[in-house]
Amino acid sequence: MILSVSRRTDIPNYYSEWFLNRIKEGYLYVRNPINIHQISKITLSPKVIDCIVFWTKNPQPMLARLHELEPYPYYFQFTLTGYGNDIEQHVPHKKETIIPAFQTLSRKIGKERVIWRYDPIIFTDKYSPAYHVKAFAQIAEKLHGCTSKCVISFVDIYTKNIKSMNALHPFSLPENDLRAFLREIVFIAQKHDIKIASCAETIDLSSCKIEHNCCIDKELIEKIIGCKIQAKKDKNQREACGCMESIDIGTYNTCKNGCLYCYANHSEESVSQNCRLYDVNSPLLCGKITKDDKITEKRGKSWKETQLTIWDSLLQN
Repeated sequence: MILSVSRRTDIPNYYSEWFLNRIKEGYLYVRNPINIHQISKITLSPKVIDCIVFWTKNPQPMLARLHELEPYPYYFQFTLTGYGNDIEQHVPHKKETIIPAFQTLSRKIGKERVIWRYDPIIFTDKYSPAYHVKAFAQIAEKLHGCTSKCVISFVDIYTKNIKSMNALHPFSLPENDLRAFLREIVFIAQKHDIKIASCAETIDLSSCKIEHNCCIDKELIEKIIGCKIQAKKDKNQREACGCMESIDIGTYNTCKNGCLYCYANHSEESVSQNCRLYDVNSPLLCGKITKDDKITEKRGKSWKETQLTIWDSLLQN
């Protein structure tokens, strides 16, 4: 199985000690976000986890402890944008902290395993297309040789972020202007040996040399682990999402990055309430087991193909 750590919150930044403790213990609990009294027990054995996909804006708290992940194949989805603290309220200074962290992570695990995410792209009076082009160019220059792919997307409006997004007065570009903007982004990326791909966008951008991306990426995972895997498309994601199925171990309303575009938090107060329940030794992230909870063991299994096909045998010979 594939472990997603996590679309719902920034575990590497805020809860890495908890996660690494759970690795040592060999299991963790995940509360179902739809049925809150339903809890799954997830086994963390390297025998069943084929790959871990980390999502973060700041992996710095994990950098000195990456050796603890040695039994597991893994890679990072690393979001690094040009926004200031007016949009990404609690993300540390990009030039002083985040870019150096990206560079260090890449040196430790290799550029193929650190995917740069410049997303979501939001157009406002302040964050104009020209601003994004300039910011993207500055970051791309610093990340030259540190990554081979950059994933982009455009902001989506959800119930959870509509109020904060409306306050920014975002606007959309006409399609011709949008494609011209993206061709500039692609041109800059190519100068730094970075391929651009889109995340969950329905528009065909192949004319801009942008392919659709899979964040839980079967091809990349097979390359990392050195064998093929059998996995289906994740039916719990949007139709335009090409990701493989995975188990997300995060908890909504626990991310402290404070990004205005976030879909995973209801409010700052809900985050504060949940974070007060954080216990690095608990099997549950930011929560406690109650008498009404039902814990069910989720029997994970490896998706690795252990037998060679006739075609694979011919290729090896």
